[in-house]
Amino acid sequence: MKKVTLFVLFCAISLPNFSQSLGYQDLALLFSKDNNAGTARFTAMSGAFGALGGDVSAIKINPAGASVFKHSLFTASVNSRTTDITSKYYNNSVTTQNEYFDFSQAGAAFVYKTYDSSEWSKFAFSFNYSIRNNFDNHFISSGNSGFATFVEFPLDTGTPKTQYTNAESQSFDNTYSGELAEYNFAISGVYQNDLHLGVAVNTYDLRFTQRSILREQNNDGNGNILNAKFYQQNITTGTGFSLSAGAIYKASKSLRLGFSYQTPIWFTEINEESNIVDNNGFLGDTEIRVSGNNTIYDNTSGNNFPVQVFNYKLKTPAKTTFSAAYIFGKSGLISADYTINGYKKMKLSNGDFNTENQFFNTDLRNSYTLNVGSEWRFKALSLRGGYHYQQSPDANAISSDNIKGYSFGAGYTFGNTKLDFAYQNKSNTQLYNFYPQYNQVNAAELNIDNQVITATLTINL
Repeated sequence: MKKVTLFVLFCAISLPNFSQSLGYQDLALLFSKDNNAGTARFTAMSGAFGALGGDVSAIKINPAGASVFKHSLFTASVNSRTTDITSKYYNNSVTTQNEYFDFSQAGAAFVYKTYDSSEWSKFAFSFNYSIRNNFDNHFISSGNSGFATFVEFPLDTGTPKTQYTNAESQSFDNTYSGELAEYNFAISGVYQNDLHLGVAVNTYDLRFTQRSILREQNNDGNGNILNAKFYQQNITTGTGFSLSAGAIYKASKSLRLGFSYQTPIWFTEINEESNIVDNNGFLGDTEIRVSGNNTIYDNTSGNNFPVQVFNYKLKTPAKTTFSAAYIFGKSGLISADYTINGYKKMKLSNGDFNTENQFFNTDLRNSYTLNVGSEWRFKALSLRGGYHYQQSPDANAISSDNIKGYSFGAGYTFGNTKLDFAYQNKSNTQLYNFYPQYNQVNAAELNIDNQVITATLTINL
């Protein structure tokens, strides 16, 4: 049986009730992910641009790629995402479909050619904004584990209190929102016509919110029903930066080789505001009612909404990318990127994170990502396709936890203007344990399928 990857560490606090929101190690993994999106051309070729360049989105893979451009240009993209999440919980299956629309990318490159005797023939300055990870998602799990966790009515004055130990149903409603925005500022140059070199400074803007509602219904065996509603909310914001450097070498007229390195993202300040704080013995807003009693227990009555504010820091994995591309003249190309992600060296700080950092070191692995893409040109029309594989960082993950996907698209050039379109599909599985402190309850199994349509407008300047 595979290991549960979503752990929820708040449950380690010794209070009578529990947390179903993501713990800090889960948030750290979530904030480290890259959805591999960009312009429609970049997306259609599954982001395999480490040895190609010539696309504004490519500078987040290899900043040397900006000097591949022949002309200055501006580009902007929008995308539409449909996400289907099927949750299986104790033989009950629920599918939730979500649709989102984003202004997902905008960037520009400014190319300057040199005409003196310098061995540097061209320089390029480039900027790109993209949504590195869109967190917007929603799923529902429901079923009956046969195990009751809310077993008493807090306002019961009887001795002993009535025990509602017969589980009837559990339902978990979970909503994520927010995004991790990435800003790349790169400079690149061409040395002796065959070697492209580039460096970049990258900044990040983090916004994330999780809202979860757990409902549970139990009975006492005598026809009396207890209904519990448990609500938690976590609002997180932060900023970070990273550095990257890379090279593209023209080994021959047809073969290009690429190499790039991106430092970890250092989130120097992450601010969290949460209601996961002791509120009359519950880590969240709690409402409990029982049949035959008009009195409702509500630990937020009288505007009692306690929150806690916490600041911490995060260092995400560094990335090393090896790339190769083969150019078939003006007809087409095939390219591939292989990226090593150093998850074992992730680190949380500015708090007591010994358990989480030990988990990164012992339970995660340095995973890899493989992107393969191809493009074929027919005068003004270009056709593209790609394949994406991202290994799960969980050392005990099963095959379906790895993200697998394909993409395809097309572009058409109208003089100095170009329109590109892409379709991308990615899928994987994972577990979500919303009763983490009870070994008697299994996690919900999530099957996640993402479909993204991207449109890009490019204007040569």
